[in-house]
Amino acid sequence: MGTDGNFDDRIHERLRWRSRRGLLELDLILTRFLATRLETLSSDEIRLFDEVLRLSDNDFLDIVMGRTECKDDHLKPLVEMIRAA
Repeated sequence: MGTDGNFDDRIHERLRWRSRRGLLELDLILTRFLATRLETLSSDEIRLFDEVLRLSDNDFLDIVMGRTECKDDHLKPLVEMIRAA
């Protein structure tokens, strides 16, 4: 996102911080996702990830674990990416 490496680093650090959750299972899933995919996310995917991070921990975990369906079609590809990690 942008050509300034420092800008990318700040965005990545902010996403890492916001990904720290109160539920261990969700925290582990997001840690794995960030470790494998963060550096390759496009700016659009980063915006979607930022949107997903606004969900409550329980709702987010239910969606990622497939217990409930993601109601927002535009978020489904990112949810699948998180599941695959």
